Amino acid sequence: MTSLPGSIGRRETWGAPRLLGAFLDTRLSGVVLVVALLVLWEASVVSGAVQSANWPPFSAVLVSLGRNLISGELLVVIGSTLWVMLRGYAIGCGLGIAVGFAIALWRPMRLTVEPAIDILRTIPTTAVIPPLIFIFGLGDPLKIFAISFAVVFPMALNTISGVASIDPIYMQVARTFGLPRSRAFYRVLFPATLPFIFAGLRTSLGLALVVTVVSEMIAGSGGIGYYLLQMQYALRPAEMYAAIVLLTAIAYAINRIFVVCEAALIHWARTREAAWSDQ
Repeated sequence: MTSLPGSIGRRETWGAPRLLGAFLDTRLSGVVLVVALLVLWEASVVSGAVQSANWPPFSAVLVSLGRNLISGELLVVIGSTLWVMLRGYAIGCGLGIAVGFAIALWRPMRLTVEPAIDILRTIPTTAVIPPLIFIFGLGDPLKIFAISFAVVFPMALNTISGVASIDPIYMQVARTFGLPRSRAFYRVLFPATLPFIFAGLRTSLGLALVVTVVSEMIAGSGGIGYYLLQMQYALRPAEMYAAIVLLTAIAYAINRIFVVCEAALIHWARTREAAWSDQ
């Protein structure tokens, strides 16, 4: 069997798009994009395309990052930020889940509280911080309250959506088997809402970090947000960008750890979604 002239060339032509598509479908493509952007950053300064004292080369940022990590300066400020964020995040998420279940399961609570949630959740957290200074001062309680205020509403709404998505037949089966309401909650209702709760937890995690840094900028005396402003005022851009790079890396690491924990804790939810998608 003879092949048509040029068939090999066409096969090679079609092979390149397939390889490119396979490459773009891997996480390596994202890594390559980040590296390319960092190389472009370095090249923009080295080539003289950008000439500004406030735009140092990425190599200088890495040197500053390593120096400040070894000295412990950045470790102290990032540790302070994470400690404040985790406390506010835990309080806000816990309260949001409790309020969400109460609203979804108890009609009087829904009629009483839901209008207030619809009003309060539209208020930007940054607009709440200045008035809170008069109440809490400039310490950690202000930041913790601001973080909790920011995350409580998405957590409550995700929990409500999770309860609303449950097939009523699940609760009917629980009643048929004579399960008490408390056991039906822990054995049926709560597990069924976990995918929605984890979605809210993941969204609120990034929101909590943003609010923490912003609150430190507005009314802080420590933490990574306050450090960024100090480096800006001191005209030390390399140190400022080094802090941003570290903050970005830590935020990405926290998100990946959360994704791994979510996959381990509610793996059954992903298995069920995959089964439904195959139908």
